[in-house]
Amino acid sequence: MREVHGLSEVEGLTGQEVGASAWLSITQEMIDRFADATFDHQWIHCDVERATRESPYGAPVAHGFLTLSLVPGFRAQILTVTGISRVINYGVNRVRFPNAVRVDARVRGVQTIKSVERTAPGTARVVSGFVIEIEGETKPACVAETVMLLFE
Repeated sequence: MREVHGLSEVEGLTGQEVGASAWLSITQEMIDRFADATFDHQWIHCDVERATRESPYGAPVAHGFLTLSLVPGFRAQILTVTGISRVINYGVNRVRFPNAVRVDARVRGVQTIKSVERTAPGTARVVSGFVIEIEGETKPACVAETVMLLFE
């Protein structure tokens, strides 16, 4: 966990890889709960027998949006900014899912600060690159550019 204080120190991280989260196992229970929350019960995610038999991955795979939804938790493990009053999720500029996450795979997030723009006194828009890696694989599960607003 890296800790910085205030917007000026965040600005100093521009262009740097900040760190990596802990590895997280993606279980079938997580996949099923995400399917319940999003009403996306496609067989490739939820039907273990069929996915094992028919999918090109030989097992159920996590939803791409499940993988993306891990970013806030990974961010919290990677970087803490003190001296600010709040952080607001402003959105995502770009997301790609280059590789499927098979059930029981382990993933982690790696964050790079791409830009920090002061938008008003005491306010900054921070663009981060997140790569969600799959343990033992060269191609990542997700590559995303996230945007957060930080307020002093």
